[in-house]
Parts: sequence; C-alpha cells; structure tokens
Amino acid sequence: MAKIISVANQKGGVGKTTTAINLAAGLAKAGRSALVIDVDPQCNATSGLGVEPARRHPLLAGKPLAETVVMTGQEGLSVLPGSQSLADADALSASNRQRASELRQQLTTELSTYDYILIDCPPSLGQLTRASLGASAEVYIPIQCEYFAMEGLSQIIELARQTKARDNRRLEIGGIVLTMHDPELELANEVANEVRGYFDDAVFDTVIPRDVSISEAPSHGLSVLDYAPRARGARAYVELTLEVIDRD
Repeated sequence: MAKIISVANQKGGVGKTTTAINLAAGLAKAGRSALVIDVDPQCNATSGLGVEPARRHPLLAGKPLAETVVMTGQEGLSVLPGSQSLADADALSASNRQRASELRQQLTTELSTYDYILIDCPPSLGQLTRASLGASAEVYIPIQCEYFAMEGLSQIIELARQTKARDNRRLEIGGIVLTMHDPELELANEVANEVRGYFDDAVFDTVIPRDVSISEAPSHGLSVLDYAPRARGARAYVELTLEVIDRD
C-alpha cells in the first residue's frame, strides 16, 4: 500500500513544491515508485515536472485516477496534474467533513500500487490542506530559515494536531525540512538551531541549501536531480531521500 504524505505549509515561498518534486524524484531514483498529486491551483508541481495542467482536476473528473496519471520523463516518477480552473478549486475546497475520507479512499484503492504518494498542498490552512492532511499518514513541513519561520511552523503543526484529533488518527508529523539555508547568514543558523532545539528528532538532519540550480530546474520541467545532478541542492535532496527511506 502506498505511503501518503502531505507536503504542507501555509506560508508561500518556503520550498514546499520544490521539496515535493525533488523528494519524489529522489525516491524514484532510489527504486521506489513515486506519485506527486498537485492540489495547489497554481499547478507549480505539475509544470515543474514538465506536465501540462489538466482542464478538469482528476479528483473531480469522474474517471479512474489511474487513467489520469501522467508519467514524467523519469522512470518511476508520475504526477496527477493539477487544474487552474477556479470552479475546480472551489469544488475541491468545499467544506465537507467527508472530503478527507473520500480522498483517502480514492488514493488507497485506485493508486495503491505506488510506494509513495506526495500531495503538494496549497500555501494555506484552508479546506484543501485540511482534506489532504485527513487523507495522509504523515505531513512533511518545509520551512525557510528566516525570521518568521517559527510562527508559520506552529500554525501548520496545530492544524495537523487538530486533524489527527478530529478526522485522522493515523496522521503523524513525519518531519520538518529546513530549506533555503545560507550558512553565511547568522540568522539562518539561529533559526535552524532554534527549530532543532524545539522539535528535536522531528527535524530532518539534511538541510536544503540556497542553490540557483534548485530555482532553475522547474523552468526546464525537471527535478534538480536531473537538471544539475552535481549541484549542492541535488546532493541535499538525495540525502533527504535516504533519510525518508531510513525512517520507514
């Protein structure tokens, strides 16, 4: 059965989609089948893997999900493309207590052949993120090493705790990923140390550095592991992948 992981943070620009794409790519290169599900109306995970957004979101299209999955250019890596349709966004965001259980049922029955399913959530604490958490076994939280990181982190963790208590007792905080780290900045090191001091083992050992290759890769429809495999960012995501596998 697939392990379903939400990649979530209500703050934008923290490396959420980048982490979903590159972690999935790393898992595929490690011989695990990985699927990225894009539920963010911006569809950045879709375009970042070289796939066109869908006219109608596959979760709403009424077709078997397996028929709407798109293979990327990398073996073992697929994407369930997002949709930029405002109507689809409204439908997916509709407040419905059954939404999470329905989504979980869809994923576990129709997409059970994958080893990992990573859901790229929108940068919000809205119903899409809540439904994704309700359907997941774990949530990974990328945070940028900057001043407001702790504030945003506390909010998404509180949402995860609420979801666990009300809708999904299986949900666990799988890990916190420190992103966009510049070791030459004292503030970045202070934030990293503060997060580790407070959350301890929940924080992945791997730190994702600032690296122009990570920023450039999506414009080519590639993960950084394929775009610039020798770059610092690529090596970091390989190390993160190994941590994820070791934690299972």
